[in-house]
Amino acid sequence: MSALRFLRRAWHLLAMGWCAALALPPLWAAAPDAACPPAAQSLLTPRALQAAQRQPQDRGFLWRLERDGRSSWLYGTLHLGRAAWVVPGPQLAAALRASDTLALEIDPLDLEAMKPLFAPGDPVRRAQVLTQERLQRLQRQWQAACAPDGGSAQQRLQPLLQVTVLAAQSAQRDGLYTDFAIDLVLAGYARHARLPLVTLETAQSQLALFTADSAREEAEQIDEALGELESGRLRHRMGELAAMWARSDWPRLQAYEQWCECLDTPSERAQMHRLLDERNPVLAEGIEALHAGGQRVFAAVGALHMVGPQGLPALLAQRGFVLTPVLPAATAAAAAAR
Repeated sequence: MSALRFLRRAWHLLAMGWCAALALPPLWAAAPDAACPPAAQSLLTPRALQAAQRQPQDRGFLWRLERDGRSSWLYGTLHLGRAAWVVPGPQLAAALRASDTLALEIDPLDLEAMKPLFAPGDPVRRAQVLTQERLQRLQRQWQAACAPDGGSAQQRLQPLLQVTVLAAQSAQRDGLYTDFAIDLVLAGYARHARLPLVTLETAQSQLALFTADSAREEAEQIDEALGELESGRLRHRMGELAAMWARSDWPRLQAYEQWCECLDTPSERAQMHRLLDERNPVLAEGIEALHAGGQRVFAAVGALHMVGPQGLPALLAQRGFVLTPVLPAATAAAAAAR
C-alpha cells in the first residue's frame, strides 16, 4: 500500500478519529513539552479567533444545487484544519444561512452514535494482529504523539483505528488538527444555530467498510501504515492535501488518479471502487431525498467523493439537479485548468 493509499483510507476515517480523540484524554494534557505540538485549545485564543473573524476566507469545494424551485448545497470537505480555518468564509456562511438542514457523513459530536468505534473488536483477531513487535511500534508512535501513559487509553481502540488516529496526530506538528476540521465546525454550527443535522451514513457502516477481510491483511495494513508514520511520508502528504483543499484547487483534486499512487494494482483499484463508487450512490440518494422532502440541504462530504463520472456532482446532475460551482467559481476553475 502506498502512502497515498493509506492516506486515502485515513482521509475517510479521520471523522472517526475525531470521535475517538474526543472520548479519550487529551493527548497533550499529561505531556507539556517543547517537543510536543501545542494543545488545540491553546491555539484558538480569543485573539486568533478575532483575527479569523476579521478576514474570513472560503476554502474547499462548494456547488449550488437547483431543482424543484429550491436551492441546496454540496460541499467537499477535509477532515483536518488549522485554527485560522474555523470561521467559515463569506460564500460558505451565506450557503449555511440559506439552508434548512445540514447533512454530514457522520456526526462527529454525537458520541453516543460513535460508541462502536471505541470497542476493542474481536479479541482473537486482535491477538493475531497485535504481535509484541507491533505493540511496541504502536506504543512508540503514541509516545511520539505525546499521549499520556504511553497511549494506554488509545491502545484500546481497534488496531486500524489506532493508526488512523495516529495519522491525524502526526499532522498536528504542522498545525493541522482534527479539532479544527470543517466538518466539526459545521456540526458545532448546526447545534448553535439549531439547524437540524442528519447523517448520511453510520459509524457501523463506515467501520465495516474499512475492516480488513483477514488478520493477515489487517497486519499488512498496520505494518505499512506504521512504516509511513515512522518515515514521515504520510505527514508530508497530508500537508500537501490540506494546502490543496485550502486553496480550492479543483484541477489538482480532479487529477488525483495521476498522482495519488493509489490505483496501481487491481486490488488497489477494487478498494478505491469500494471506498468511492459504491458509496456515492447511497450518499446521492440521501441528499436527493432530503431535498425532495422540501428541505434546502447543505450536504458536506469528503472532497474525493466529488471527483469523476461517479462523483456526487455527476450523480446529482443525473438526478435532475442543476449544479453551479461556487468554490472555486466556474471562471476561476476554468482558468486554472488551462
